[in-house]
Parts: sequence; structure tokens; C-alpha cells
Amino acid sequence: MNEILESILISKEQINEACITLGKQITKDYEGKDTVLVGLLKGCIPFLSDLSKEIDLPVETQYMIASSYHGTTTSSEVHIKYDLEIPIEGKHILLVEDIVDTGQTINAIIKLLKNRKAASIEVVTLLNKVDNNNLKPKYIGFTIPNKFVVGYGLDFQEKYRNLPYIGVLKKELYDK
Repeated sequence: MNEILESILISKEQINEACITLGKQITKDYEGKDTVLVGLLKGCIPFLSDLSKEIDLPVETQYMIASSYHGTTTSSEVHIKYDLEIPIEGKHILLVEDIVDTGQTINAIIKLLKNRKAASIEVVTLLNKVDNNNLKPKYIGFTIPNKFVVGYGLDFQEKYRNLPYIGVLKKELYDK
């Protein structure tokens, strides 16, 4: 994979440690609450899988597909392509995201879930691009610079999600 990456930004071991730390904090914060982990597909899959193993609570897991990306840029519209299968009124929602970039998609989903009368809504993200977003997730694995990253669920044109680490994609691959 060295031919596509500038560098490895976050190792498999660092990701594992972040999942353990976040899982312990979420376990403490959500004890006794009717909690639903809502994974935002597709990128959340590895993170949600590893994180949920570290949460020592009976949580429900649901998924949504929402998109604001077209290639390497973010559009101004958010499209809900797949919605929750359960009612969430009165439940504590923890949105699980691979990366928060602009915060636009998450903010749209939070607004939607508030209208459905969730008891609370928080965000856990593996990666937070601090320079670009107007959203401060409650739980953050890593704060990263404004780089195009792939691996551990993150893709470029649907490829490279399977990397066990997070790497910075070479600029010449996407800046054409």
C-alpha cells in the first residue's frame, strides 16, 4: 500500500487503544440508560465493531446511511439513504462515525433524531478534523489535520477501507 500513502497517520495498535479508552468512558457515562449505537455506514463498520466490544453494557445497534460526499468534496445536501429500523423516542443515542469533517452530515442527523424525541444524542468519532468542522463530538479518538485519510473504514472511491490502520492518501491520487 506504500504506493498510495504519504504516511501512516494512526497505527492499528493506537486505534485499538482508542477503542478501549472510549469504550470504558461510554460504559461509565451510559450505565443504566437505554442506549442505541447508531452507526453511520459505510465507514463506521470497523470502528463500531471494535468499539462496541469495549462497551460493557446492553446496547442496541442500528445503522443509517447518510451522505454529503461526492468524490473528495463535501456537498451542501445530506441524503438519508437508509434509515433506522426502530423508534428511538426516549432512548439515548450515540452516533458512531469514522470521521467528522465539516460536521454537516452529523448535524443533519442530530436534527432528524431530535425531531424523533431521543432522550439524548451524542457523537463518538474515531477521527475529528479540528480545522474543518463546526461540531464538537463528545467522544473523540484522534484529532487529525486536514488531510485526506484512508483505512479502517475510510475510503477513496470505495477502496482502501480494509487497511488495518489510517494513512494519508498521496495527493496526486485524488487531486487530478
